[in-house]
Amino acid sequence: MNQIYLDNAATSWPKPECVPVAVSDAIMHYGGNPGRGGHKLALAAGELLYDVRERTAGLFGCNDPFRVIFTQNITMAVNLVLKGFLHPGDHVLVSPMEHNAIMRPLAAIGIAYSIIPGDINGKVKLSEIPALIRKNTRLIIICHESNVNGVIQPLREIGQAARGNGLFLLADCAQSAGHLPIDLEKDCIDFLCFTGHKGLFGPTGTGGVLFGSRVDVQQITPLLQGGTGSLSESFDQPSFLPDRFESGTQNMCGLVGLNAGLKWIEEQGLQTIAERSKDLITQLHEGLTSIPGVQCYYGGGQVLSITIDHVDNGSAAAELEERWGIMTRIGLHCAPLAHKTLGTFPNGTIRFAVSPFNTTEEIETTIRACRTLTEEACRKK
Repeated sequence: MNQIYLDNAATSWPKPECVPVAVSDAIMHYGGNPGRGGHKLALAAGELLYDVRERTAGLFGCNDPFRVIFTQNITMAVNLVLKGFLHPGDHVLVSPMEHNAIMRPLAAIGIAYSIIPGDINGKVKLSEIPALIRKNTRLIIICHESNVNGVIQPLREIGQAARGNGLFLLADCAQSAGHLPIDLEKDCIDFLCFTGHKGLFGPTGTGGVLFGSRVDVQQITPLLQGGTGSLSESFDQPSFLPDRFESGTQNMCGLVGLNAGLKWIEEQGLQTIAERSKDLITQLHEGLTSIPGVQCYYGGGQVLSITIDHVDNGSAAAELEERWGIMTRIGLHCAPLAHKTLGTFPNGTIRFAVSPFNTTEEIETTIRACRTLTEEACRKK
């Protein structure tokens, strides 16, 4: 039985062939520690690190590669911003589709928030933003593309609203990076947080944040302090970028793999990748919505969720994999706020997320499988 992997919102698989090749090459031939020595292997690792920093900056419209800060994942990047930029007593605005990577740090540091009202899919209503702003509001936080139903937020318009009201914007691009165009400056983003292992096709353990030109990095407290390979004579954390926020040895093998994923995106073309994924998710959405008894939750990205009448989500997902090899994810997807917005809390949904490596035949098999499960449930009633 063939495997049909439709859990790309959790992590993309398979990766382009160049990614594992690059990781293996790094382990075999470029095993030095960047910034921790003057020998050729350390220097080669430093060149590779700058290369991926520069390529990441280019993808997201950042003119200074040193304003790209690498972290072990997007959750760490978000924590860096929220805990380093905000203070108790501050207030923020969030979309109705936020992930726990946002909501839990806000709770941990005691930051008050207001939810921007949205439509049935959770797309924010721009006209509602001004009335929610308080004297102590500092930041708008937006999940660019939902990991539950794929709804895409109007990022540039939200960024313009933030700047027009003297606020900063944090964009959570975990799902959108790699298949939607994102420009740090043109979209008025101040903190662009990304992960490397989803739409950028890199390994897990990679991610980061880009600081927009308005951000004074000296006003952000580092999340970590420690060795940087620079100013080793001082106990004080370096103030310059990227060292201010990059303590400890980087995940060089992961970042080399991320660089390969970014190169692959450049070669294929972001628009080509986006169109391929859009065709597949449209095919899936149209097929699933044609099945009586299937409730579909879809907002326009490359992710959608369903529930099947009279069928437990867990049982359905198990059947899909055991009988057809279809891999999905069920539950609340670490986004209970999004599920409350969609009306699918507390049971959650069955989530499907495509990548350009999926095929139309796999999508057809998935539609037929869901139709079969629905028909079988009807006969058992």
